[in-house]
Amino acid sequence: MWGAFAITYKLACPLAQQNSLGARIVSSAVFFAVGTGLVLHVRRALLRELRQVREVAGATQNVLLRPLPPRLEGLALAAERLSASRGASVGGDLYEVTATDHGVRVVMGDVRGHGLDAIGTAAAVLGSFREAAHEEPELPLVLRRLERALGRHLTERSRADQPATGVAAPDDALLAEEFVTVLLLEISEEGEISALNCGHPWPHLLSGQARPLTDGEPLPPLGTLPLPAELPVLHCGPLLPGEALILHTDGMEDERNAAGAYFPLRSALTEAARTQPVSPQGLVRAVHARLVRHAGRLPSDDAALLVLRNDRARVPVQEPEPGCAIRPAMELSGRRRDEWRR
Repeated sequence: MWGAFAITYKLACPLAQQNSLGARIVSSAVFFAVGTGLVLHVRRALLRELRQVREVAGATQNVLLRPLPPRLEGLALAAERLSASRGASVGGDLYEVTATDHGVRVVMGDVRGHGLDAIGTAAAVLGSFREAAHEEPELPLVLRRLERALGRHLTERSRADQPATGVAAPDDALLAEEFVTVLLLEISEEGEISALNCGHPWPHLLSGQARPLTDGEPLPPLGTLPLPAELPVLHCGPLLPGEALILHTDGMEDERNAAGAYFPLRSALTEAARTQPVSPQGLVRAVHARLVRHAGRLPSDDAALLVLRNDRARVPVQEPEPGCAIRPAMELSGRRRDEWRR
């Protein structure tokens, strides 16, 4: 329409055929107006398309990283992620919490890199977890299901990258291409925490102050080496009422500021927990806000944070050994709590 108007003016308007200064000024003004109208029209079209893309991205996020319920089986939940890609809603970080017949099961993972390929890999791992968490009675079986799902996904993607032959790349090339760190947790009805870790940062236990849940040695990330024949589950003790578990991806701890200093995640968690009672949603927002202030920009890597607070009334009473007495869990703290754990 704008082009037709300009051509019609040039061919049909007598003023456009004149060479006087006034005629040239008028013609210039007409073509300037036409150009401005065309630019504004294109801008509106691009903004409309951008809104549609963001709507699709939001729908994708809700399918891939479904919003967690505020409470699940007596646990208060909150999770949020910051994307390293400007304007992106999803990336290579993944998490899920689900209630099963075997307890509340949690997965937190991080795909190497970010972007569309990372989203596809995260979707494959999450889809497998959402089925296996309900079907498999033991955590090692869940982890093996995730390994097989990742292998299938990488093989299919390799075939798609070789349309001429339709043959997947050699296994070594797949292993070098992509891997996923995965942390699996299971919280029983009694509050006992069991864990399997493939190259992922250990969570923090927040009880007055933040400290690592364990210092156990993790397995290699999924996709780098086959899982060993034996997968020993690490038993990390109870999550007592009022305590919280903080799961995160390495984008939280690896972020640096302009001076090159790493983000002090543990002190940020401890400081955010000073406001009692600890709100999972408030803690997530406070830590992410401090991360952005520390970096002075968007994070250089995707960063996710997941908080689970035990709001159950009590940990069931344990059977004491002969000659020993067990005090209620709510009365224990500090050194006495560690003694109770042992």
